[in-house]
Amino acid sequence: MDREKITLTGVPETLLATLHARALDSRSRHPLLHDDTSAETVRRVDYDFRRTGITSVNAAGVALRARCLDDWTAQYLDEHPRTTVLHLACGLDTRAHRLAPPPEVRWIDVDLPEVVALRERLLPRPGGDYRTLGTSVTADDWLEGLPADRPVVAVFEGLSMYLRPAEGERLIRRVTSHFPGGRLLFDCFNGLGIRMQWLVPVLRRTGAVVHWGIDDPRSLERLHPGLTCLDIVRGCDLPAVRHIPPRARLEARLTSHVPWLRDVFRMVRYEFPAADVEGMP
Repeated sequence: MDREKITLTGVPETLLATLHARALDSRSRHPLLHDDTSAETVRRVDYDFRRTGITSVNAAGVALRARCLDDWTAQYLDEHPRTTVLHLACGLDTRAHRLAPPPEVRWIDVDLPEVVALRERLLPRPGGDYRTLGTSVTADDWLEGLPADRPVVAVFEGLSMYLRPAEGERLIRRVTSHFPGGRLLFDCFNGLGIRMQWLVPVLRRTGAVVHWGIDDPRSLERLHPGLTCLDIVRGCDLPAVRHIPPRARLEARLTSHVPWLRDVFRMVRYEFPAADVEGMP
């Protein structure tokens, strides 16, 4: 089997860390995601995955976070099947494969052109109304070309922290203004997490840099009239699963008892109504 030589560097290269984590989870005795597609993709890639710093311990954390976003997405689609899913910085994530959304759902995977090209070579195409878009989420004109006839679930895993604060806030404003209501689902660091980035192996080894720390997720409610923070879930407080590695459970338990450390990484869920143009800040 010919393997795909990976030439990504910097931030795009970090997508291989989460891919490797999902593959390790799929090969564990009690997988959280059952993401066999990721495991197969790893076998087709020519890359030294030791660079990611991913082990069975931190792979469990990645899988828990992915499952949280999967569950939040699936819950909204169950209630609103005629929805657009805007999967930003999708990388080689197989969320569309894992959730297998109903045909009424319009699913759009968005990432840089070179990442989308790699994705289309390595991953099978999901069924249903599925499309990809190769662009930077900070570009000026990509969002205006998307249909705005449905509510949206905008999911972005491992993206917010790589944006600069002004870029992140602009992205939220643009998404919430373009679509007629919906949800925003993403993960984030706080300011301490940004300052501690040198502790993250994948950042050290790829040269990627994170910028945006969100100390108070509710402060983002100012970005759109009616934007409401529904959930703030600490990474260490994600639902405990008995079968994750004991060390991972112990680390989460210890972190949850350290006030200055437990908010370093969080999952957040927001709801927003259709834009009131006159009320926009």
